[in-house]
Amino acid sequence: MAWLYRQYTRKIQMRLTIYFLLLLLPLVIVSLYVNFRSQAILLKQAEERTRGALTSSMDYIDLSLQSVEELSTIVSTDDRMLRLIDDVGPKLNAQSYVNFAELLKQLSGLTSVNHLISHVSLFHAPSHMLLSTTQGGKRIEDAQQRRELNEIAETKGTGIVYMTPDYPFPEGQTLGSVTGTGSVSLVRTMDLNNPDREPNLLLIGLNKARLLDLIRSLLPSSSARIDLYTDEGKLVTSTGDQAKELTSVSAAEPGEFMVRVTSRYSKWSLVLVQPKAELYKETNVTRFFTYIIIGVSVLLAVLISWGVYSGIASPIQRLMRGMKSVGSGNFSIRLKEDRDDELGYLTHSFNRMVEEQQDLIKNYYEQKLRFAHTELKFLQSQINPHFLYNTLDSIYWTAKNYDAEEITEMVLNLSSFFRLSLGKGKETFTVEETVTHLHYYIRVQQLRFMDSFTVRYELQEETRQIPLLKLVLQPLVENAIVHGLEGCREGELIVASYLQGDNLVLEVRDNGKGIPEERLHYIRDELERLSASESGPFSYLEHGAKDLYGLRNVHSRIRIWYGSGAEMTIDSRQGSGTTAALILPLDRCQDEYKPNTAMTTVQQGVKTN
Repeated sequence: MAWLYRQYTRKIQMRLTIYFLLLLLPLVIVSLYVNFRSQAILLKQAEERTRGALTSSMDYIDLSLQSVEELSTIVSTDDRMLRLIDDVGPKLNAQSYVNFAELLKQLSGLTSVNHLISHVSLFHAPSHMLLSTTQGGKRIEDAQQRRELNEIAETKGTGIVYMTPDYPFPEGQTLGSVTGTGSVSLVRTMDLNNPDREPNLLLIGLNKARLLDLIRSLLPSSSARIDLYTDEGKLVTSTGDQAKELTSVSAAEPGEFMVRVTSRYSKWSLVLVQPKAELYKETNVTRFFTYIIIGVSVLLAVLISWGVYSGIASPIQRLMRGMKSVGSGNFSIRLKEDRDDELGYLTHSFNRMVEEQQDLIKNYYEQKLRFAHTELKFLQSQINPHFLYNTLDSIYWTAKNYDAEEITEMVLNLSSFFRLSLGKGKETFTVEETVTHLHYYIRVQQLRFMDSFTVRYELQEETRQIPLLKLVLQPLVENAIVHGLEGCREGELIVASYLQGDNLVLEVRDNGKGIPEERLHYIRDELERLSASESGPFSYLEHGAKDLYGLRNVHSRIRIWYGSGAEMTIDSRQGSGTTAALILPLDRCQDEYKPNTAMTTVQQGVKTN
């Protein structure tokens, strides 16, 4: 017994074996199988009986429909009736009414010949008169409704079509409201053998009440219903009030038993729908005992699941929460080690792994972070001498073309620019301060090029106070002036800032010469290669790049400072100008570089990988 207890406390396999033995309840399985099997047999027998009854009724309906269709053929080819119709022209006179009366007399005889016919109507197209055995004659005054009737006669030809009373007509009307019928109608044209016939229509209304009496006798219970549909899925009649179009009846609703029979002749369908609860009355006793067995099984399962949770699942959940905490950057977490089984060993291994991971970050990734910060400082420091050389060159050319007053202004702006660039060691300025700082440089260039271009600032108000890494716009402005606006007489430089989603967008646009397409592709490829480089955003320094120095520098600096979410785009069309844009994540726009935040990002990236 002591050995068994030790195995139970130390081996998960032993615990699971005991739990699974308790879950082996064959009686429950057998009971459920017997219950479901009896229900399946009952449903199958009910379906066979119902299908046989529906098929017999459908055959009788087919015979009745064939009789009606034969009568419609006789009427539509009767010479005497056709002469009476042809003698009536568009304008009615006394003889016309006599002919209509004779037609109604002959049509009324059809209702006594076939009990399925409720009424007969005839639409005389030339006079627009609708003759009905129940409502007499009336003129169809609406031109669109007459056109609809004519179109039905022309499109249906000599065939037979069954139309429900809800068939849509113009002006919000239906076939039923126009012809005065509330049931499905057989519709066909008159004078079948004459290819030059007028679009006269014969409409034979089916007796909805007789159809309903016929199918009502098939109802197995008061809760069931039977629906009769045409070949187009239109509802003819139903014994219930919940019927819908056959096109929307794909299968029985949950808890319903449905049988559908379709005629091979008319393609009409009979659908019986009955609640399954009525069919399962005979199996209720068996189901009751089955539920008792299932209840006992559920109670046992709850007790067993509690044992599994307290012994196995709970320690695993604690381990999972510990892993989530480590995933969020908390390496100080330690799990309680109070077990001697496999889970205890796993917990001990987890604690040891966290300690090793914490040491790894302290000894390696902090050094890598300091290296990245040093590279950032190095890249940023390269901007000043590069710009100084260009500026001194500008002063040289200005001295050759202007007197001392312009040179004084240029030197004054240059002095202001360097004072802000190097002042107090700040890494960031606001967007508004950056533009003020940038204007000193632009003014120097305007003096150099004899005011051949103007500058315009379009700063969205919400962006003015957002911190921005200094000297990220100056290389873009320098490229726009030197490579785009040089030689232009009416050049314009635009510096813009606005918010786009969760990003700050900075644009430098000019209307200068633009960049040739081949050169533009080269620039984009180089920037893309720089972003994808495994050596980091400053890899071009290691490979000795000899061109695109300013663009490479700006791209590397924003990638280091703002992360991989920062982007730089270049769009240009030769002869129309160039647009350079910086897209910076707002959540990384900070006053100063934050080593702790950056270190957390590095840690998370390592753990994910």
